[in-house]
Amino acid sequence: MGITLKYSRRATHEVCFAGVKVGGDNPISVQSMTNTPTADVERTVAQVVSIANEGADIVRLTAQGKREGEALQPIMESLRGQGVSTAIVADIHFTPEIAMMAAEVVDKVRINPGNFRTTNGELSRLIEICRRRGVALRIGVNHGSLAKRIFDEYGDTPEGMVASAMEFLRMCREEQFDNVVVSMKSSNTRVMVHAYRLLVEAMEREGMTYPLHLGVTEAGDGIEGRIKSAVGIGALLADGIGDTLRVSLTEDPENEVPVGRMIVDYIAGREGEFEVKSLERYSPTSFCARTSAKPIIHSEITPQYRVLEAHSSNPTHEWRAEILNSDDNAPVVLRRRYDDSDKERVAIYSAMDMGQLLIDGLAEGVWVDAPALSEEEIKDIELMLLQASRLRFSRTEYIACPSCGRTLYDIQATLAQIKARTSHLKDLKIGVMGCIVNGPGEMADADYGYVGSSPEHITLYRGREVVERNIHQSEAIDHLIDIIKRDGRWHEPFTRYYGV
Repeated sequence: MGITLKYSRRATHEVCFAGVKVGGDNPISVQSMTNTPTADVERTVAQVVSIANEGADIVRLTAQGKREGEALQPIMESLRGQGVSTAIVADIHFTPEIAMMAAEVVDKVRINPGNFRTTNGELSRLIEICRRRGVALRIGVNHGSLAKRIFDEYGDTPEGMVASAMEFLRMCREEQFDNVVVSMKSSNTRVMVHAYRLLVEAMEREGMTYPLHLGVTEAGDGIEGRIKSAVGIGALLADGIGDTLRVSLTEDPENEVPVGRMIVDYIAGREGEFEVKSLERYSPTSFCARTSAKPIIHSEITPQYRVLEAHSSNPTHEWRAEILNSDDNAPVVLRRRYDDSDKERVAIYSAMDMGQLLIDGLAEGVWVDAPALSEEEIKDIELMLLQASRLRFSRTEYIACPSCGRTLYDIQATLAQIKARTSHLKDLKIGVMGCIVNGPGEMADADYGYVGSSPEHITLYRGREVVERNIHQSEAIDHLIDIIKRDGRWHEPFTRYYGV
């Protein structure tokens, strides 16, 4: 049976809070999150204003304890007193009492089903406050923090994430409360994309139309972080999935907003319809490579590979139709020309165009044709694209959280230091996490972890195993490298010597 591929937003109902409308026919909104200590009212207010001035529709604050919860009231009073109308979200992980305190003050509350208790009617009481005040609720599932009973049944899987979300969505429906947004975040783009697609299928079976918040957690920084975010978010937006998004970068939060806007603007320009004869060779919720060919970049192309060049403003669907309609089983290289001279834009646009085909196993190579960039810049982008899509690991991968008010050390500077000393290591994943709330879980597939345990103190992990606890930050990177060396996974960086 044939199908027409085109860019079209998934139908959702509208969720309203503080003048922001998410879902329905509304534009995709962009948000960010503060990284100041929420209890420091003055600094937090200043950062919210700065993020809002960059164009964020929504700003999230962490409220992990009573001090942070109590700070929300003066923060809101100060912001509204200054005429800042940006919607404010309180991020809650463990404490229902703080969630209810926050719901009396802010515009939206985010809870994590993996950490939030539902006994004793706590969710019902939270919903009642949200209903009374017109506050929205985000059911925010994290891949790395599923409840134990969910993990025991489903494991660390997209199916487990969906089960966790649906449990809470059914509770909301029983309470006849629809002012709800859902997210299914992971640092693994393939897990993230499959989880959202599975959730959409599950919601459709039960007649649910909740809007979706998109994001790749712990994407990192620089071009690498932008590509990883654009691959995951772009793959879903191409499906029409997504009503609001956050690009999570280990940088100043103000930097996230223009990247988010770039993603939203670029997807809005998708035009063109492409007929596909059959979808038999494609599964949207499991990875199945078309061939066993090595994933390659353009400088490695051999006659074995077939190059497909896209010319429309909807390259993702153009390529998908051509691949699925063809009887040629040769491995495919995706080629697209980008005349932009800005490396960031070329990186984001190519990730959005090509990422979905790579995540879905429909293509084996990439060719970013960007005449204004150097060959080295193009090679970097292409290799990062393959790595972000989980096809080929050519460099150390850093699973680095964007930091928030829970972060216990200077994570931006630390990530830069760790990169400087370990980036030459291939096929290695290092998690750099600000605190223990999501840290150990979100970096679950990392080989090593560097996690804040108390102010300026670090706990080091090998996989999920704690190796050393509470090391002072001044010594922690040396200890991390020592662990890698003891495991036989270290080699000295290659240095080229020039003679005369």
